Amino acid sequence: MVSSTPTFLYGEEELSGSIALEIASGTIQGQLSNTARKRVRASKLVVEKIVEKGEAVYGINTGFGPLCTTNISKEETRILQTNILKSHSVGVGEPIKNEIAKLMLILKIHSLAKGYSGIAEKTLDRILWHIENNVIPIVPSQGSVGASGDLAPLAHLFLPLIGFGKVFYEDTVIETEELFKLTGLKPLELGPKEGLALINGTQFITAHAIKVLDKFHNCLTHADIIGAMMIEGLQGSIKPFYSELHSLRPFKGNIHVAERVKLLLKGSEIMENHIDCERVQDPYSLRCIPQVHGASRNSWLHLKELVQIELNAVTDNPIIINEELTISGGNFHGQPLAMALDYACLAASELGNISDRRIYLALEGNSPGVPKLLMNDTGINSGYMILQYTTAALASENKGLCFPSSADSIPTSMGQEDHVSMGSVGARKALRVLGNLEKILAIELLTATQAFEFRKPLKSGILLDEVHKEVRKKVAFAEKDRVFADDIEQGIELVKNRTIIQRINSVCKREDLTLKTTYSEEFENY
Repeated sequence: MVSSTPTFLYGEEELSGSIALEIASGTIQGQLSNTARKRVRASKLVVEKIVEKGEAVYGINTGFGPLCTTNISKEETRILQTNILKSHSVGVGEPIKNEIAKLMLILKIHSLAKGYSGIAEKTLDRILWHIENNVIPIVPSQGSVGASGDLAPLAHLFLPLIGFGKVFYEDTVIETEELFKLTGLKPLELGPKEGLALINGTQFITAHAIKVLDKFHNCLTHADIIGAMMIEGLQGSIKPFYSELHSLRPFKGNIHVAERVKLLLKGSEIMENHIDCERVQDPYSLRCIPQVHGASRNSWLHLKELVQIELNAVTDNPIIINEELTISGGNFHGQPLAMALDYACLAASELGNISDRRIYLALEGNSPGVPKLLMNDTGINSGYMILQYTTAALASENKGLCFPSSADSIPTSMGQEDHVSMGSVGARKALRVLGNLEKILAIELLTATQAFEFRKPLKSGILLDEVHKEVRKKVAFAEKDRVFADDIEQGIELVKNRTIIQRINSVCKREDLTLKTTYSEEFENY
């Protein structure tokens, strides 16, 4: 029976972040084609010829790092490759999530399948087995400095190939030795260059960067939707979103955000009701949504473009060009992504910063018809006052996490690796900031929905009206104080599960509406 699951050819087709995530989830199946296998075999043959000749080539018949001048005999080259996995498995800290470890496997096999690494076909087949059977190695989160590759995490990732380490198998963590007993697998004997090919590379950083792209995109989309809801709830002006303004300062992100917010507010009775009001201008947190959200969008786009290159790059070392040319270079250095991830971390933090400001604005009671603290009977009730304390705490925490990891470098490997990227630290930190941002946006979603209630009987446009209904399925209007932590948890789930985005997409399809903008192709695909 022919499988109906779409396929992706490792080493041949162009990999993207979304495709990698779909392979990890099982909705796309990654395969090694005969063409890729032929390239891999040819590269392996080149390595074997180098070993036979006995010419010193880094990592094939020499030691590693500062031991690069130590020659290794033909008989010891295989022992060397096994030892490198053992000696470099020095990671500490909580294990990374299984999804990220699986992404690392996917990214590594795609890079190795390009045929520049001297890896054996049987080694790629074993990695493929791990992916297809969802047997995921346990990888500690700390220990990589993001140059000479993500050495420690990649060493842990591939320990199971030689019978060591632990794996996640059938919903539990077991020793690899136990896995072999259960499955009948046996340890692989790595050939020359293989161990080094496995641990050299940026797959830890890049796998995290894929998750940063995905979570950040979700937050950006929610920020625009929730920002539009807050404009409506506080009767902000639509004029700051006019194309006539943004054509005079045509940053792609600004234009994209302004066009989307206008489309979200289209048909709103609330907006029409105060179109001729006397208010001259809104506070920046409403008026400058295109500029602030747009700047964060531009950061996301920059990261996307760099990740796309890295996903399809060869990042181990040395690179086997042909029998006459092997290059010991620096494609493993994580600096290109490290700097972009720090930029994304700052951009995500700023998105939370302006969201917190809109929440504070909603509580002030300065918008006609909307009571102070978003509740009529205050005094005995505190209303939404303390929810903003939480967003203030989260926004402050994020600011503290914005120091760029890539600004630091601590020499390693006895000075041989004298400049490192710390991209692995920045990548993990960016995900932490995005986790906080999801919580801030969830609270703003609750706040904006509460403010909207005071605009009734006026209605939103069809899209935001559906969003309000979706929120109200989980969180009721608050007439008096209650345990708001429960509401917040519901809001966080709505954001994480992308429920309101799915609802908007469903309504657009049903009503033949669109949220496409001039730059949707660039900002909505990754």
